[in-house]
Amino acid sequence: MLFDFDNSYARLPARFYARLDPTAVARPSLIRLNRDLATELGIDPQALDTATAAALAAGNLVPPGAEPIALAYAGHQFGHFVPQLGDGRAILLGEVVDRAGRRRDIQLKGSGRTPFSRRGDGRAALGPVLREYVVSEAMHALGIPTTRALAAATTGEPVYREDVLPGAVLTRVAASHVRVGTFQYFAARDDQDAIARLVDHVIARHDPAAAQAERPALTLLAGVAERQAQLVARWMQVGFIHGVMNTDNMTISGETIDFGPCAFMDTYDPKTVFSAIDDFGRYAYANQPGIAQWNLARLAEALLARIDPEPQRAIDLATDVVVGFRSRYEAHWLDGMRRKLGLFHAEDDDRQLAEGFLDALHAGGADFTLAFRRLGEAARGAAHESALRAMFTRPGAYESWATAWRARLAREPRSPDERAAAMNGVNPLVIPRNHRVEQAIAAAVTQADFGPFERLLQAVERPFDERPADDVDARPPAPEERVCRTFCGT
Repeated sequence: MLFDFDNSYARLPARFYARLDPTAVARPSLIRLNRDLATELGIDPQALDTATAAALAAGNLVPPGAEPIALAYAGHQFGHFVPQLGDGRAILLGEVVDRAGRRRDIQLKGSGRTPFSRRGDGRAALGPVLREYVVSEAMHALGIPTTRALAAATTGEPVYREDVLPGAVLTRVAASHVRVGTFQYFAARDDQDAIARLVDHVIARHDPAAAQAERPALTLLAGVAERQAQLVARWMQVGFIHGVMNTDNMTISGETIDFGPCAFMDTYDPKTVFSAIDDFGRYAYANQPGIAQWNLARLAEALLARIDPEPQRAIDLATDVVVGFRSRYEAHWLDGMRRKLGLFHAEDDDRQLAEGFLDALHAGGADFTLAFRRLGEAARGAAHESALRAMFTRPGAYESWATAWRARLAREPRSPDERAAAMNGVNPLVIPRNHRVEQAIAAAVTQADFGPFERLLQAVERPFDERPADDVDARPPAPEERVCRTFCGT
């Protein structure tokens, strides 16, 4: 048996989804199977021949025990509510309990039209599939909660966007695909029975202790707030910009999902926007914590009737959770920033110190990722900071901050080597630089050459390892290599 399915979402009422099989493709060909992840899921990758793996990954072969469904949900897209979205190009094959006892969804993305396709073709182009594969696996290697890529396959069929492009399908693994927009879908229809069922389903899956709480839905809301606070704090600490933080892209599980126009910053600027569809910077880097809180408020609205039968009481209780999100986020952000700065104990002025380094990066035009990595060397002593200082167009911005930082380090009895090792364990050297991702995509799309994709994937899977100074995956883009706009691929 390939998968040992136990499909709890498919046991919910029929209005939660549409039942249909993936649409078969002409000539499926396997790009890559994530063998380590397959093993986690209880699959023996050695037992899969290439043709069978390609047929499974492309949707031509539905494995025994699967109950393919496209999920219904709504969402606020760039602040505007759309009452019906749903899986327009994805089909959930089913759920498995992995070898660690975790329940996980297996989904095909780019698997054909569904009742939620809204005149779309239900397909995915090769470029976005490779981007999601690389970036999601990079996020996993960075220790950030994320959906993961189990496999990618080409379809042998064209996809029509601005250009004619090769088609592909991604096999995605998630803790679940329930989103804020899932609750909004039923709230928009005032379907309180469905919301009650969805609350019970999500609590059983993600917050089992909440079932015994006085107000289970309120405890669920608080759990989502905590997971999202941790998640967004981690994004901010590595310079990740999601690019399309609509409520249908915010999971209840607290995983990063939907890697469309996402990117990592090079030169630090809090106003950075990559997404070609984000004309007004709603989802700019610095706005992400506020948007997460706004999305949480939309979840709270959908849950009000389940939180308390008295409307004002429900509003007051939910508001406390939503307002409290900011302090949750700030605590997680500061805790992570202390580790990035080499601090082992908390002091009252640590926030000012952390923000001061970011201000110095901005003023000095320094690369976000490499500046933090080189800070680990600088922690060994002033004689080791030349590489970091050279990154600043205005070295004085760094030097004035470094005086306060060194005074702060002196108050903690740690050896320079111990501190540097700890910092290098949280400050990556390699991220999926936007220009490197685009180079890998271009080679695959224009030449059917997946070598650059494989090499980049190998690099981002080991983000903290030391590499040669001239390593192409570790260095920032040259001016002519910069990629400043990204696209969602739909």
